[in-house]
Amino acid sequence: MFGYGSLMWRPDFPFVERSRGRLERYHRSFCIASTYHRGSADRPGLVLGLDRGGVCDGIAYRVGPSEAAAVLHALRRRELISGVYREAHLPVHLQDGSHRTITALAYVAERCHPSYVGRHALRWQAHLIRGARGVSGYNLDYLINTVRHLGETGIREPALERLLVMAAPHAASRFGVGQASPSAAPIRQAVAHCSVRVRRLRRGDRMRFLYRVRLDGG
Repeated sequence: MFGYGSLMWRPDFPFVERSRGRLERYHRSFCIASTYHRGSADRPGLVLGLDRGGVCDGIAYRVGPSEAAAVLHALRRRELISGVYREAHLPVHLQDGSHRTITALAYVAERCHPSYVGRHALRWQAHLIRGARGVSGYNLDYLINTVRHLGETGIREPALERLLVMAAPHAASRFGVGQASPSAAPIRQAVAHCSVRVRRLRRGDRMRFLYRVRLDGG
């Protein structure tokens, strides 16, 4: 399994080995509107996806054979909630000194999905992230934890670091410990009612993309 966003700092599944890895021909991008985990239909947020082009450094997890089926089921329930991601088995170059290339499961952005928003200016991204909250918490916490864990892993992501400074300069200066930032709540409350335009997911769209969850029995 290849993690590049919240799966780096909140995998929520058992694994027997983890290593830093590099995926080529894809990059980490806030290209997906979130109306569930980190936002709502009335105030969407943004979450990361693997989009075409570039490279992405992340974490490769090895799951034991006895746990593989249960982990895959749990991941599908977590990542395929709206069908905006699709599963892909991609080559990941491990950066643990072994020079191995392994095949890992990764969740790639589905560009034809209505929740795919593509590439936008950092100011637009910061505006959405500051004011959104979903069932998994504040969108700002998602950004803070991602940047913090990238740094702890030795991965530099200048664009995300600039985005954090634009979204919450105070939070950027002191990450703190854990998954919640004391800065997220007041910032979100201050801008939560600002107008945001993101295409909504209609019922027909859900039926079109959620077949992947049904194949898994979810």
